[in-house]
Amino acid sequence: MNEDILINITPQETRVALILQGAVQELHIERTLTRGLAGNVYSGKVVRVLPGMQSAFIDIGLERAAFLHVADIWEARSHDGSSSVTTPIEKLLFDGQVLTVQVIKDPIGTKGARLSTQISIAGRMLVYLPQDSHIGISQKIEKESEREQLRQRMQGLLPPDEKGGYIVRTMAEEASDADLSADIDYLRKTWNAILQGARTKPPTSLLYQDLNLAQRVLRDFVHDETATIQVDSRENHGKLVEFAQVYTPSVLSRLQHYTGERPLFDLYGVEEEIQRALGRRVDLKSGGYLIVDQTEAMTTIDVNTGGFVGGRNFADTIFKTNLEAAHAIARQLRLRNLGGIIILDFIDMENAEHRTAVLAELKKTLARDRTKVSVSGFSALGLVEMTRKRTRESLAHILCEPCPACGGKGQVKTSRTVCYEILRELLREAKQFNPREFRIVASQEVIDLFLEEESQHLAMLGDFIGKRISLQVEKGYPQEQYDVILM
Repeated sequence: MNEDILINITPQETRVALILQGAVQELHIERTLTRGLAGNVYSGKVVRVLPGMQSAFIDIGLERAAFLHVADIWEARSHDGSSSVTTPIEKLLFDGQVLTVQVIKDPIGTKGARLSTQISIAGRMLVYLPQDSHIGISQKIEKESEREQLRQRMQGLLPPDEKGGYIVRTMAEEASDADLSADIDYLRKTWNAILQGARTKPPTSLLYQDLNLAQRVLRDFVHDETATIQVDSRENHGKLVEFAQVYTPSVLSRLQHYTGERPLFDLYGVEEEIQRALGRRVDLKSGGYLIVDQTEAMTTIDVNTGGFVGGRNFADTIFKTNLEAAHAIARQLRLRNLGGIIILDFIDMENAEHRTAVLAELKKTLARDRTKVSVSGFSALGLVEMTRKRTRESLAHILCEPCPACGGKGQVKTSRTVCYEILRELLREAKQFNPREFRIVASQEVIDLFLEEESQHLAMLGDFIGKRISLQVEKGYPQEQYDVILM
C-alpha cells in the first residue's frame, strides 16, 4: 500500500500529514515558537536534589526546571549497562553541579521536560551512543543472520579510536558501507561539537538541537511504501533537497514541489480531518460512533452502535461495529497523538470468539503505529486497557486551550444555578454591609431569568433585606460569571 507524505510549511509552523489509501493516518505539527525539545542536548545546572524521590530538578534555561530521575543517570547504572540502580542520586549530584543532559520527553501540561545523562544522537541509519560501547540492532530486523551480518559490518567500519556504541536502525538493512561510514563520520563530528560546547559555553546553554520536523520526515518517516513526499514551499523544497543529497539520497526521487493552486492540505481533505480530530464524536461508516474523552489521567474511548442495524442479529451487529471501531480507534490514536493510559469500552460481547477477534483486529491495526503500544485483554468489566507511549503533546493540546467559559470542564452551570448562587451571595452581603442598593452584573441569560421566571424570588429577597436590587447585562461575561456591586 503506497503512502503519501504532505509537508505544509509556513514561517510560523510546519505541518505534516501521512496519507494512506486516501485517508489521513497521522498528523504532526511543529510551531516555530514552541518547537519540540526532545533530542536536544543542554548544559544543565542542578537546582535541587531530592533524595526521597531519587531525582533532581535541572535548570536548562526553560520556564520550568526539567526532571532527572536516578534511573536516567548513566553513571548510576551497573557497569554492564543494565538498568539496575547501584548508586543513590545524592552521591552522584549536588546543587549547582553542571552536567550534560538530553531531553527524552517534552514538557507536557504542568510537567517539566524529562532528562537523561546518556546522550544518543540519531542519524539516517544509525543512533550514536557516545558513552556506551555496545553495537545494537533494531528489533524490527528479526532474522538473526541479518542482525549478525550488520553487527560484523559495523565493527569493520568503526575507526580504531572509537569508544562509543551504535544502534543500527532498520534503514541500514540495504545501506552500503559508504552510507554507513558517512553516517558514522557525521555522528562523531556532531558529538565532538557537543563536547566542545560543553567545555566553552555557560550553564543552561543549548549544545545540540535535533532536526526540524521536515528534516525528520526525510530521516525517519520515509520507507519502501512511501510513494511521494510533497512540499508546498519552493524555498523549503530546495533546502530539503540539499539535506537529502547529503543524508538521505534515496528519497530524492520521491521529493516533489507542489505547485497547484489549491492549498495542499485542502486538496487531500486534511483541514477537515483536523477539525474532526478535535471533536469528541467520531462517526463510523456503518452508523456507529466513538466518543473520545481526554483527561489529565487517561483517555477513554466509548463505542456505540448508533444507527447501525445491518447485522443478521443483535450479536452480529455488535461484533461488526466493534471490528470497525478497532480500526477507527487505532487511526484516532495516531491522528490525535493520544498517549498514556487509554481505556477502550467496546460494546459488550457475550461471545468469547467475538471478543478474541476484536482484540486481535485491534492489535493488528495498532502494529502500524510508530509509537510503542501495549494492549491488555478484556478486563472483568469488559474494558480493554492499553498504553501508548507519550512522547509529545496531543493534537488537542497543541491546537486548543481550555474554554474560558467552563475552564476546561466541558460543561457550565445552568443559568438557574447561577441565579440561585447570586441570591445566596446577596443574602450574605446584606448581613455584612448596608449599601443603598445592590446591583447584579451578569450574562444576558442570567438577567433574562431574573426578569422572567425568577423575578418573584428576586422581589421576595429584596423585600426581606430591605434594599433595592437592580440588574445589568454584561455582554462579555460567560454564563457562570457575575458580580454583586454595592452602590
